Amino acid sequence: MSGIKLHDLRPFCASGLIAAGCDVVTGQRALGHSSPSATLNTYSHLWPDANDKTRSAADELFRASAGSVAYSLRTLDQK
Repeated sequence: MSGIKLHDLRPFCASGLIAAGCDVVTGQRALGHSSPSATLNTYSHLWPDANDKTRSAADELFRASAGSVAYSLRTLDQK
């Protein structure tokens, strides 16, 4: 790993913190930024947006139902 400086690992650290669900202030403090806005200016694209949250919620709904809800909805239409 010659040529790699500790500073080069900041994006890796930031993405790991965000993926783990850390809020912007926690990330700001861990990365040593002067303010949360400095962190957001650099890494805002890594936080999930409303579309990501909607997809995750829908995915969780379908996984939890494991097909039983879809079957019951289909049979309700046929009555």
